[in-house]
Amino acid sequence: MDIQTRAVQVHQDSPATGGRPLSVPIVQSSAFAFESAAELAQAMGGPDGAYVYSRRGNPTVRALERTLAALEGGAAAIAFASGMGAISGVLLALLRPGDHVIAGQCLYGGTYSVLTDLARRFGVEVDHISGDDPADFAGLVRPTTRLLHLETIANPTGRVPDLGGLLAEARRHGVPSMVDNSLASPVLCRPIEHGADVVVHSTTKYLAGHSDVLGGVAVFADEALRDRVWPRTVELGACADPFAAWLTLRGLPTLPLRMRQHCAGAELLAHRLAGHDRVAAVHWPFLPDHPSHDRARALLDGGGGMVSFELTGGRQAGQAFIERVRIARLALSLGGVETLVTHPASTSHRELDDAALAAAGIGAGTVRMSVGIEHPEDLWTDIAEALIES
Repeated sequence: MDIQTRAVQVHQDSPATGGRPLSVPIVQSSAFAFESAAELAQAMGGPDGAYVYSRRGNPTVRALERTLAALEGGAAAIAFASGMGAISGVLLALLRPGDHVIAGQCLYGGTYSVLTDLARRFGVEVDHISGDDPADFAGLVRPTTRLLHLETIANPTGRVPDLGGLLAEARRHGVPSMVDNSLASPVLCRPIEHGADVVVHSTTKYLAGHSDVLGGVAVFADEALRDRVWPRTVELGACADPFAAWLTLRGLPTLPLRMRQHCAGAELLAHRLAGHDRVAAVHWPFLPDHPSHDRARALLDGGGGMVSFELTGGRQAGQAFIERVRIARLALSLGGVETLVTHPASTSHRELDDAALAAAGIGAGTVRMSVGIEHPEDLWTDIAEALIES
């Protein structure tokens, strides 16, 4: 089935009697009762058993996990309380002191921060690569390399790695791979189809899509790897809440429709910004002059809903612009139905020093815009007026 159809197919448990509810019920219970000690003990055995305690599994949460695994083409999934919970949960499950990680150069600031913390506290060594050439990975891999971490679309530069080539190289060396697919969503790309072992999402973003839920998920190509990670995540306690899982399930059926509008709006705005005299550069992967253009066209089913652009006036101009827009809202997140703007150097990527910002391709005057589903012409009028005033 097409992704537009699969997004509406919810994978929930069958009821004991009667018909199946169209909307997944919210099972807002922290624990579940049993008739015998033997049944309870057996249920404690793994992630797919009977429900015992909602930190270990919950019917509403499991429906979300199965649905997202199906959307990404994975075998199993673990839902988390946030996207950083998903990333941290997988990292803490797979890495030990002294291990080595190879990661993309331009990472979400939270991911960069947790990798830096693991390096400082536990001696986990981290090397960064541009993502353009699989030979870069081959040149850095060593016996202690335990993970390759990439982002389908880099935040906020829009860089797209040679996903297939890098994942094949990691597999050739026996190195597990994790891909953050939050900015693409399974509508635009499904990294497991290209060889990824784990796909993570901040479900807060496009999957839920309405700026009213915090959540994350890790989807696994192989159940055995999910089973290896699951006990560590139970211990970590970053489990998804049933109500948050229900809100995400509510948003999923419109995901393909929303992504179509996000991409269409981003395309119009990116092209117009590229021709504006106060804009020094525009970062949207489907623009012809974007460094990842050809690769993005081959990999993605759309250019995505995030457009970043560098203003000629530097940091002052960037901060003035985000305060002057009226339809677009000044807020940190992305992927919701409303258009949001932020200044990465002072917010989402504040963990990076000037050298790290430059290496990641983020300028002092860079503005990140998550394009919503408003009419693109209204958004352009708002942007053009703010550019004149700033």
